[in-house]
Amino acid sequence: MILMMRRLFGLAALLVWLTGAVFAQEPQTLDFTEWDTVATTAEEAVDAEDTTEDMLEVLRARLVDYREKFDAARGANATRIATLREQLAALGTPPEGEGAEPEAPEVAANRAELTQQLNTLLAPVQRAEAAFLRADALIGQIDTTLRDRQTEQLLEVVGTPLNPAHWRTAFADLTNAASEIAAEAPRTADAARKSLRGSLPAVLLLTLLGLVLIFKGHHWSTMIVSRLQQFGARGFGIWRFVVSLLRIILPTVGLVLLAMAVQATGLLGPRGNGLVRLIPAIGGAMLGVRWVAERVFSRDEDEALILLPPEQRRAIRFYVSIITVTIILGALIAAVFEGNDPEETTEAVLRLPVMLLSAFALYGIGRILRSYADPQTDTPESEDMRTSTFGRVVRGLGLGAVIVAVVAPLLLVTGYYNAAVSLLPPYVTTLVLLGLVMTLQRFLADVYGAVTGQGVQAREALMPVLFGLVLLLLSLPLMALAWGARVTDLTELWALFSRGFAIGENQIRPTDFLSFAIIFVIGYGITRAVQGAMRNNVLPKTRMDIGGQNAIVSGLGYVGIFLAALLAITGAGIDLSALAYVAGALSVGIGFGLQNVVSNFVSGIILLIERPISEGDWIEVGGQMGYVRDISVRSTRIETFDRTDVIVPNADLISGTVTNFTRGNTVGRLIVPVGVAYGTDTKRVEGILQEIAEAQPIVLANPAPAILFLNFGADALEFEVRCYLRDVNWMMKVKNDINHAIAERFKAEGIEIPFAQRDLWLRNPEVLKTQQSEPQE
Repeated sequence: MILMMRRLFGLAALLVWLTGAVFAQEPQTLDFTEWDTVATTAEEAVDAEDTTEDMLEVLRARLVDYREKFDAARGANATRIATLREQLAALGTPPEGEGAEPEAPEVAANRAELTQQLNTLLAPVQRAEAAFLRADALIGQIDTTLRDRQTEQLLEVVGTPLNPAHWRTAFADLTNAASEIAAEAPRTADAARKSLRGSLPAVLLLTLLGLVLIFKGHHWSTMIVSRLQQFGARGFGIWRFVVSLLRIILPTVGLVLLAMAVQATGLLGPRGNGLVRLIPAIGGAMLGVRWVAERVFSRDEDEALILLPPEQRRAIRFYVSIITVTIILGALIAAVFEGNDPEETTEAVLRLPVMLLSAFALYGIGRILRSYADPQTDTPESEDMRTSTFGRVVRGLGLGAVIVAVVAPLLLVTGYYNAAVSLLPPYVTTLVLLGLVMTLQRFLADVYGAVTGQGVQAREALMPVLFGLVLLLLSLPLMALAWGARVTDLTELWALFSRGFAIGENQIRPTDFLSFAIIFVIGYGITRAVQGAMRNNVLPKTRMDIGGQNAIVSGLGYVGIFLAALLAITGAGIDLSALAYVAGALSVGIGFGLQNVVSNFVSGIILLIERPISEGDWIEVGGQMGYVRDISVRSTRIETFDRTDVIVPNADLISGTVTNFTRGNTVGRLIVPVGVAYGTDTKRVEGILQEIAEAQPIVLANPAPAILFLNFGADALEFEVRCYLRDVNWMMKVKNDINHAIAERFKAEGIEIPFAQRDLWLRNPEVLKTQQSEPQE
């Protein structure tokens, strides 16, 4: 526990170091003489086997400081050096060979002066580069040495704690440590009473407040939650989460007050007061672990993050309570021997019952998690896959818990104390951190749901998943520290990450990605804002048709995104000339493998510029008829009359035959065929059809409707009503009205609409009559 706290403090130091690195000032003047001394000392220390780890850490810190200075010096005068090189390149290559014409004196003098300036600026840069490489290599050697020693400690055999001889030694060491702590207290009873008499009021007050917060804090937080639920507070889940933190805060504050009360008595010495000050930290950690367990395995099924049967969730909370007790015992054992030099087997003997208790609880948790079954819900296939993946992770963690719970005690009893301690507590810490990530992810999901108004449904949205991913990434350094990583390992990883990587002559750093993202997002936002203004405010006030407006808006989008990407690449410091090789390779791939994609892209550009079809047009292509709803750079979406979407590649619209019913205007011709019986007065029929067509309000008077007597058909006299509609989109509606009107008028006028009649002839009807007269068996 103490080791973990130290690592947490180390992580805080890492954050401070990162902040200092970000806001570092201009590099100071380098003292290479002092640097050579430090580097030589570090090389000798690495080669010496008796160099302590603390000494190596101190040397490493100094080397890191020098490396940062050298790294900054490598980029000094970079702009001036680049300018000088460009000036030298502008002068061209100096003439060479016996027959070459000599260079002009003024050009030669200018070249010599520029070369001298360049060499003067490059000398310190090259020296800093060499020193940087030396410092980086020494840091790597120190890290390798420390990791090798850490590995040796893990594999070190300290003796089995089952040996009774080691029990006597452990008891003696524990007695000596306790005696030393007690020896630091006031030596006489009079001195103790005098010290206590002066601080008694403060001691009593602090003790009373501490006890009240410890024993009433949980009750108060529960009461606040019930009051919020009673009054129907908005975002109740969020408030319940916030108030649940009081179950940690209030008792921890109570422990702090009790620790202050004990220290105020003056009855303890320095080490005793150190133990007392440790109690609030241990208690807070214990309460935090229990709080995470209560959130992940909540009594309320709606709030439980891992949905198990109620009895299994209750059992896990019980096992977590056991683990919290072991946390207290382990931290106290480590604190008692702080500053002492006990035998190697002493801590192994004292930790044996603690580890067995922890292993028992961890085994119980793992056994329950292994039995986790995915909830049976009527969800889409994608959500079932997500749930199954989550279930596999939970069962995998349970299997790991069972293995660790079995292996760690075996390592301890066989003498591998360091390996056992480096296995079981880190795994417990990992489980706690994962539970904390799940808890915070659920809280952020509830906040997101409250802000967006989605409520509980927001837990299944994309943003909460991204929140969980970010939280998981932030927890990785803590997990690394729990598993034995040093803070310097994390700082080294950050240094490597900050230096970036090289692509050709360009050095790509994380800040370049950040600059690229910021510039591109700003450019993208400006593009969308301009598109919105043009679509909603500017273009509607022009006489341009809707297709042209959409083409302009889409073109602005493509140009804006291209310019935003170009500015982002330039702003990030990426040389576009370095991308020429990549573009050449891509052109080969495009020529062979992406022909259709490029063809559709170019066709999409042609459609937007030439506009043979526009959004909202009624077209027919490839046997599909419908309205154009969207034209993108690759394909066009057509909505058919049965409300289905047909995706047509743009190349088919350019190279194929397309019928556009509404291109330019919406006027279109309607043809309605009709037949009448033979013997009907054709002139009378023509007049009736003429009246019906002219009575339709959407039919144009100019050109006037035409009634044509086409054929003497096999069954009827065939006529056609041909008329032009003001809006061809109403074609089916007008045809329907005309047919109704024809049926009604023909019925009123006694005009017959014939239908086909056929005579059926039987060649041998006597056979059917014979079969019918035969008796049935």
